[in-house]
Amino acid sequence: MNMIQKEFIVDKTKIGFIRFIFEAHEGVAIATTLDPQKGHIRLAIAPKRLETAQRIVQDLKKDFMFDEV
Repeated sequence: MNMIQKEFIVDKTKIGFIRFIFEAHEGVAIATTLDPQKGHIRLAIAPKRLETAQRIVQDLKKDFMFDEV
């Protein structure tokens, strides 16, 4: 399956929480930490679940930094 790759800079103290959220929403996306010191992560998003992933990101942005690179 071809995944949609998106990279973000997030609050580095929230990386574990972000991974947990996407694991809890099975089949939406896989969060990978690229640089923990900078809060740089990658989301590999299932194409059919892109809208769901975007809604999750928008919701998380309300509470902390979650900027697309």
